[in-house]
Amino acid sequence: MQDLQAEERTYYDISASDVRKIMIAVPNFSSSGGNQGASVAQLLTKGLELHSFVGVIDSSRYGGGKDADWKSLGADYVVMGQVGSDPAGIVVEGQILDVASNKQLAGRRFKGSAAQLEDMTLRLCDSLIEDFTGEKGVARTRIAYISDSTGRKEVYVSDILGRHPRQVTRHRALCVSPRFTPDGNFLAYSTYHNGNQDLYITDLRQDSSTNALSRRKGLNLAPTFSPDGRNIVLTLSKAGNPDLYTMDRQGNIGQQLTSGAGINVSATYSPDGQSLAFVSDRSGKPNVYVMSAGGGQAKRLTFKCSENSEPAWSPKGDEIAFTGLQGGAYQLFVMDRSGGNVRQLSTGGGSYESPTWSPDGRLLAVARKGGSRSELCVVSKNGKDVRVLFTMKGNQSYPQWSGRLP
Repeated sequence: MQDLQAEERTYYDISASDVRKIMIAVPNFSSSGGNQGASVAQLLTKGLELHSFVGVIDSSRYGGGKDADWKSLGADYVVMGQVGSDPAGIVVEGQILDVASNKQLAGRRFKGSAAQLEDMTLRLCDSLIEDFTGEKGVARTRIAYISDSTGRKEVYVSDILGRHPRQVTRHRALCVSPRFTPDGNFLAYSTYHNGNQDLYITDLRQDSSTNALSRRKGLNLAPTFSPDGRNIVLTLSKAGNPDLYTMDRQGNIGQQLTSGAGINVSATYSPDGQSLAFVSDRSGKPNVYVMSAGGGQAKRLTFKCSENSEPAWSPKGDEIAFTGLQGGAYQLFVMDRSGGNVRQLSTGGGSYESPTWSPDGRLLAVARKGGSRSELCVVSKNGKDVRVLFTMKGNQSYPQWSGRLP
């Protein structure tokens, strides 16, 4: 990959909730290979739309061609792209046209084999997002989730746009709480297929086996991996009370972090590995607490709702998402790491569960349940634009967003 044009860049500040969306047109890419240019433009559109500060103008309004009155269509920018041949296989190029000045701005070029065309398109997407904001986009990420599309709740992984879904487990029993390792190569989850809630881990680089990590009597639940990927904090009830323990990647218990103070679950590491947020009902109702990653005194963070649970520490380390019981349903909230500045992100009907952050800390994926239906949604941390992430057969729950792919 290379820049086609180096220049000073002014990045958009998308941290404010009142910033209007950048309107972009993505006409069909020029191509000598059939409808290749149209399919690249369609995938790039999906990738750009994932990022909540971007709006893409419907190509049907201008026929998908590169010659249009972009100002009258309300476009701020146009991605002018082409797909061409190269000794290595294929070249994908994209340049940004600034409609107001009618000048070409940043450009990107990617080379690869024909089989890498989709990946190059999403690389282009994330690079264009970087040109706007100063940080790469998150179109080249994956999401793990639970789906009942086979009639049983099994673990699946797909790309963040819902394409190429892969069934990871075939236990034919309830699976919950998938968790990626920081490098994205392994996925841990809990399953009841042996009658107990056991913890397993599978290497996603293969598709033939999975390994038991902890099958101790009682709960073996909801692991969180340390930022370096070496250690796990999970809930075990082997001694009777559900408490937090550390464990290595071979399943050996290290340290007991909580002791008998109510039910202690749903731990999440801070990005620097120094702190843990978790849920405890030691005050009578579930609430979010924080303590040192080595255990010790815990501080209560949540007071807004009657019950607060499922904390998720943001990748930047400054905020924690959680769900709170309000009006008979769980809603999605974000607070500062100290417990202040609590704000509700979810609106409308349904109950929101299992928040998980995008790697750039700008978006949250969440399971929204309404009636008998459960679907995955995405919401900006600064807005209330809850959108369905993708539509698939069956119900989806327990989302877990991966880091960026290498």
